[in-house]
Amino acid sequence: MDISVRPAVVKAEETLDPDDWSGIQTLSHQVIDDAVGYLRNVRERPVWQDMPDQVRAVFDAPLPKTPAPIADVYREVSATVMSYPMGNIHPRFWSWYMGSSNFTGALGDFLAAIQGSNLGGGNHAAALMDQQVVNWCKEMLGFPASASGTLVSGGSMANIIGLTVARNVKAGIDVREHGVAAIKKPLRFYGSDQLHSCHRKAMEALGLGNLALRRIATDADLRIDLAALRAAIAEDRAAGFQPACVIGTAGTVNTGAVDDLQGLAALAAEEGLWFHVDGCIGALIAIAPENAWRVAGIEYADSVALDPHKWLHAPFEVGCALVRDASAHRNTFAVTPEYLEMTSRGLASANWLHEYGLQTSRGFRALKVWMSLKEHGVLKFGRLIDKNIGQGHFLNDLIEAEPLLELVATTSINIVCYRYRPDGFSGERLKALNTEIMLRLQEEGTASISDTTVRGEHCLRVAVNNHRTRQEDLDLLVRETLALGSRIANGN
Repeated sequence: MDISVRPAVVKAEETLDPDDWSGIQTLSHQVIDDAVGYLRNVRERPVWQDMPDQVRAVFDAPLPKTPAPIADVYREVSATVMSYPMGNIHPRFWSWYMGSSNFTGALGDFLAAIQGSNLGGGNHAAALMDQQVVNWCKEMLGFPASASGTLVSGGSMANIIGLTVARNVKAGIDVREHGVAAIKKPLRFYGSDQLHSCHRKAMEALGLGNLALRRIATDADLRIDLAALRAAIAEDRAAGFQPACVIGTAGTVNTGAVDDLQGLAALAAEEGLWFHVDGCIGALIAIAPENAWRVAGIEYADSVALDPHKWLHAPFEVGCALVRDASAHRNTFAVTPEYLEMTSRGLASANWLHEYGLQTSRGFRALKVWMSLKEHGVLKFGRLIDKNIGQGHFLNDLIEAEPLLELVATTSINIVCYRYRPDGFSGERLKALNTEIMLRLQEEGTASISDTTVRGEHCLRVAVNNHRTRQEDLDLLVRETLALGSRIANGN
């Protein structure tokens, strides 16, 4: 060795670990104490409140270049982020369709971040727990143990996973090698006209295009019309298309309508189609003792998308895609470069989980689900689902009992669509009145609801997907809707 060549001298071997471990321990205890109080007292706070200008200005601050004491950093987070949340953990948050989280799941997220495992795969405990949670999801839905699955970011990605496998199985060619342009007959996918918008995104991302997704008319209860579906399949075959997949919906995002999954399963088998179920809203009704019948047939699906961050109330984010044919699932995504080859022992001696989805690196999503299920048991989550569905029908009955309130759609599960309708209001004027009711409920911090359009009729939408909601909260919603409606209609 040439002794005249010396290694470079490292000026400072810095780290991101705290300089004062006892100080960070004290602050961490304060963070936990504050977090407990944050959830314990959630009912006492507004559901949502707009941020004053001085708070908004914080988020325009330039990139920090020098250190700041972590206690000061936490105080800033507490005064801004924690004080102005979206509100979905509040018992009167019913906008869109979200779970309301839970403290044990939050601890799971914290521990997962501390451990820092990458769930691309490998021989370590987090990877085994990830597979265990997938196995539990299979069991909850009645899927066979031989089926496959993967945890993903949420329902949109879970649907893309299932539909990608469907495309590759039904393409008639090696689509991974040759691409969608080599498919001889254009593929057709089918779903109801109430399908979630993520399915359009899936068709576009898969290179099939929006026109490959044929929307089928729905019946009076907003469920897919099986006769219309059968006719569309026959029409497409005659026109030279290749019917590939039917998408059943276990709970539409607009109204919660659940398609006839048993009928769809039978039709798909008869027609030789892949049967995918978008169960991001309602798949987990399968664990609810009083309402499981509503999703009978989901166990026959070739693939299912579901969301533990909804009715398992896991902190955002975690979705799950299940695929009956494990080989088809892996063959759709697996790529094994030389730097990810398996070994006979050691860290790389287990299956690579990244071979079942699009992400090579992904976080440890399973722990928050695992800890909550271990603490409460699946039976309790089933009872909470029954409770929310019961609360949806309770609100339905309250609305039907009020002459100035009108149901706009049949309440199937836990989504209620209604509007305030005084004499003399219709069309855009009626829409403006109800929109103002929604906005004032939000701005006053009373409740957070959304709005939508069902068969051309604008309405307010309440999704009771919240383990903290009580019947008294729904009573309050009806009273405030009536009071606000009266004031706004009279120009106040």
